[in-house]
Amino acid sequence: MLTSPGIAADVDGVPSEFPAGVLGETVRLGEALVNTTSEHPLSKPFIGNSLNCTSCHLDGGRHPEAASFIGVASAYPAFSPRENKVITLEDRILNCFIRSQNGKRPPNGSPVPVAIATYITWLSTGAPLKMNPAKSLGPNHLKMMDVDRYTPDLSRGASLYEDRCADCHGDDGLGNDEGPPVWGESSFNDGAGLSKLAKMASWLKVAMPLDDTDLTEQESVDIAAFVNSHRRPHFPAELAPAELAPAKHATTTKDSASPH
Repeated sequence: MLTSPGIAADVDGVPSEFPAGVLGETVRLGEALVNTTSEHPLSKPFIGNSLNCTSCHLDGGRHPEAASFIGVASAYPAFSPRENKVITLEDRILNCFIRSQNGKRPPNGSPVPVAIATYITWLSTGAPLKMNPAKSLGPNHLKMMDVDRYTPDLSRGASLYEDRCADCHGDDGLGNDEGPPVWGESSFNDGAGLSKLAKMASWLKVAMPLDDTDLTEQESVDIAAFVNSHRRPHFPAELAPAELAPAKHATTTKDSASPH
């Protein structure tokens, strides 16, 4: 899953070569951690599910639209509305560990977040520094759909999931050799961005089905509503970002929830 400099050169905004020396080694480590987060010996102790960073940030963060890492470092330090304070890129990475990866934060300044931040910064080579006073948005941030224009249909979403998603994510949504779980204990928890209808639908529109992104906005909303109607681990609202979350959180008791 690691990407060579030659392949990297084919993606707009990605440098054609890795840096030399220890810096380049750290970039490569960050790339490996992004692609194999749940299995890499350095990051695995901090992961509470079977997802990797690239499960959402497609192509190791090189995808130009699906939660792209390209240029992201140019937006940090950034104000985070969720935390109501200015955070660093490393802080943002650490918070993904307790939400999207349902685990615990690696220590600030430790090899895992430093390497991932170095990799993302390398992917941001040449991007002009542009801070956003409202929220942390890089130049290739996910474009959000106006989901309020659509009424989610869970029945239609179930049919679409069976037809367009189940081969890679399983009829039961628990994943298989082709794709990661999209609900259940081994997926992201309900504190992650993709657990929200608008973000999931917007991501599906540009990311799925893999290499065949032809979903309409209505179809994206329907599938998002269906996927997020299922149980997933719960993120305690009182958990402060600086605290270490347990490796596994309790699963929500309701089997389904409102799509809104």
